[in-house]
Amino acid sequence: MALLDSKGRLFGKLSLLDLGAALVILMVVVGIFIFPGAGGSIAQSGGQPVEVDVIARGLTVLNPEDFLAQLSEAASSENADSIKIVVRNQPYSDPITVKKVLSLPRSVAVPQPDGTVKSYPDPRPELGYTADMLITLGSNAQIVGGTPVLGVPVKVGTPIEIDGPSYNFRVSTVAVRILDEASE
Repeated sequence: MALLDSKGRLFGKLSLLDLGAALVILMVVVGIFIFPGAGGSIAQSGGQPVEVDVIARGLTVLNPEDFLAQLSEAASSENADSIKIVVRNQPYSDPITVKKVLSLPRSVAVPQPDGTVKSYPDPRPELGYTADMLITLGSNAQIVGGTPVLGVPVKVGTPIEIDGPSYNFRVSTVAVRILDEASE
C-alpha cells in the first residue's frame, strides 16, 4: 500500500488537507489555553492616582449656569460612578471622579486708541447658551513609561469624551498630573 494515493489521501483514508486543518486548529487551541501570553492587560484597575485637566470650549447648553452646577454637584456627590469617559474611542471602565469644575469667562480683545488692547466680556447674545470650562478628573491609572494609561495613554491634547446621565460631550486634555500615593 502506498503512503499517498492518487487523490492525496494518506494511506487511502485521511486527506492531507484535513490533516493540515486539524493541526492548525490544534495549534490555535494550544496557543490560547496553554500559552495565553502576558498576565493581564495594562488597563487593569488599581495603579497610581492621577488628575487630568480637560477643557471644554463653546459647549452649547440651554442654561450654562445650571449645567456647571450639575457638573460641580457630580464632583461632590456619591453619583460620581455614573460619569464615564471614553479616551480615543476606548471606554474606560474604572471609576472616574469630577474633582473640580471651573467656569472660564468669555471675553473679547478690544484695541484701544493708544494702541493697547483691553479684554472685555463678549457682548454677543448667542454666548448666553455656551459654556467654557476647565474640568479636573481624577482616577487611578497604570503608569507606563511615565505616561498614565486610562484604557489608552493620556497625554496633553488627547481627546476625551465625558458621558454622564444627561450629557455627552468631547473635551481636550490640557494637563496630566501623576500624584503621590500620600497626596491623595
